[in-house]
Parts: sequence; C-alpha cells; structure tokens
Amino acid sequence: MTEWTDTARKLAEEVTATAPEWYDSVSSTPRHQLVPRWWEPIPDSYPFAWGLRTPQPDHPWAEVYADETLVTRVGSLHADGADLSDRPTGLPTSSSTLPGLIVHLLDPHEHDQVLDVGTGSGYSAALLAHCLGDNHVTSIDVDPYLVDIARERLANFGRTPRFEVADATGSLPGADYDRILATVSVRPIPPAWLDALRPGGKIVATITGTSLLINADKHADGVVRGRVQPDPATFMRTRHETDYPARLDQVYDAARDQPGDETRQLTGPLPDVWDDWQLRCLYELDTPDIENRSARRDGGTQIMWLLAADGSWARANSETMTVHQSGPHRLWDDLERVRARWTSASRFPLHTMTVELAADRNALISPDGTWTLEL
Repeated sequence: MTEWTDTARKLAEEVTATAPEWYDSVSSTPRHQLVPRWWEPIPDSYPFAWGLRTPQPDHPWAEVYADETLVTRVGSLHADGADLSDRPTGLPTSSSTLPGLIVHLLDPHEHDQVLDVGTGSGYSAALLAHCLGDNHVTSIDVDPYLVDIARERLANFGRTPRFEVADATGSLPGADYDRILATVSVRPIPPAWLDALRPGGKIVATITGTSLLINADKHADGVVRGRVQPDPATFMRTRHETDYPARLDQVYDAARDQPGDETRQLTGPLPDVWDDWQLRCLYELDTPDIENRSARRDGGTQIMWLLAADGSWARANSETMTVHQSGPHRLWDDLERVRARWTSASRFPLHTMTVELAADRNALISPDGTWTLEL
C-alpha cells in the first residue's frame, strides 16, 4: 500500500511548483491526522444534505492528499462526533482549506510573526509552523473544540504553534504581526487587525459575501493599501456562535410564487449571479447580506429569488420576463442599478480595484476612481 508520505510528496509537487519554499511543509505535514473524517455533499439530495466520508481502505490517502477543501463540520456537527447515518443539512462551519490556496495566499519571510485567523482543522497552522517555526505562528478560532483538537493533533506530530480561542472580530492575542492570513471572510476588516499589524506588514483576507481576495500592506501613515487579487476565493464568514443564523426560509416561502407589492417587466436578460461572480460580488458590496436562490424548471425556465432579513424579496422569471417585488426595499432595482453602473464602467475586472483600510474606513475603489464601495 502506498505510504501517506508518498502521496503527500505528490501533492507538494503539484501545488508548490511556483512556490517551492512550501514544498517541505506540504510534503511533511500528515493531513490525514488532522482530517480523519470529513463531510461531502450527497448528490441530488433534497433538501441539500451532507454525508460522512472516511478514507477508502484500498486508497486511504488519495482523497485526503488531494488539492481540495475538506469540510470538517456542518452546522454544529463535527465529523469527529458524527455517525455514518447522520445527514446534516446546514452550512459548513469548519474545513481544511485546499493546500494549493494556502501556499499561494502568503509569502512569509524568515522570522515573520504570522497570525492564522480561522484554525479549522489546523492544517494551515501546521504548514506555517513547519515553514517558519512554531514560535512564529499564532492560530485563533472562535470555537474551543476546534482550537483544542487542532492543538492536540499537531502536538502528536511535533508541531506546537500557539493556539488561542478568540473572536477574530474582537481583540487579538498579541500584537506586532508581520502577516495576518485569514481563512475566514470578514467585513469590514476589524480595526484590531490594523492595530496589530506592523508597518510593512501584510493582510490577506476575503470580504464576507464575496469571492474577493485582498492582499494589502501597511504603510507608514498607518493605512493598509493593496489590491483585489486576480483569482477568486471563498471562505466561510466569521461567526460568533457554534453555527450561523438560520437561512431566510420564511421570507422564501412568501416570495416563492406570490405576486408581491409590485410586478413589472424585466429590462434585460435574467442575470446569473452564480456564473457571473463579479456581478454577484458588486451587488453584495452595494447591498449586503442578500440571500439569493435560483431554480431551473423543466423546459429551461430560470427563476431567481433575492431575500432580505427585513422581509423584502424579489423574484424574476426568465419565461414571463417579469419581476415581482415586496417589502420595504426593492432588491431587484438595486441589482439592476449595480449592473447598469458596472456596464457603464465597461465592466472593469474586479482585480483592478484597489483597497484602502483604516480604522474609520474600509473601501474598495474602481480603477478610474469614480466608484467607491464601503466595506
């Protein structure tokens, strides 16, 4: 049987070709000890559900040492404490981030002090500790179980970075970090991160509700400036409890097939905010925390719903070319306004946006400087 080290070396060869400084970390870190079991979506399940996965006896390392994200907890149910019969239907709340993304997110230098935000399985902390040394890495998570089990599992193979239970949006353990790497998404960037970052230090993080990965450096005036990165990345949002708030099912029930307060014709093709991820990101930046759902019916008809916690909703139908809206806000009008403005700006690629982070203001700025989106 192939040893895990052989498979880990193959993974390292795959993901570190352009980042060779990470080869030893990836090839030497026993990911299977950090992720003994994980969750995978059950195909064609309704409602959407997850099933427990364990290493296959004939190829025990193939899936664990793939360049894939492994979900380790769904809702409040961690794979460690689950039964094979469990079928959770919630959102992922912990994972082991795909290795290739981790090694390309950060360019640490010798002697750097790094804050790893979002312990998860402990895999990113293990890679960083191997690369920089245990005493140069601090890893935090809001969940005590994740912190405790990661500390224990890393210690089993000789890695002892500092682990702390902490809310990433509040005060941080320690200060004077050279790098802050977040594998959870935030909005805005917490002021404590800006305070804890040394001049010349770097923040790498994603913006909640978007696929926008920012890479920004702290300047002498205390402002952190940088850019959106070319490749999209999506991480779980920060949370304060074991699980995320419930989805807006009651709003969806009202929106599913009711006429609403207003009915009008679509002014253009029905946008696909899942395929057009850049439009989705701009809409989220302009109108935060809107839940969107979509369906394709027999015959190809597409329907999209936009849902808000205040009870506002919109439903668009590609066959009838109609929009129904209800509630205190006209969500579809907001989406069309954002799309029109982006179109008038020649649909600039989002990686051409710059970012400015200060204690009193977080902003993404269009390449021509005429459109500022506050975080």
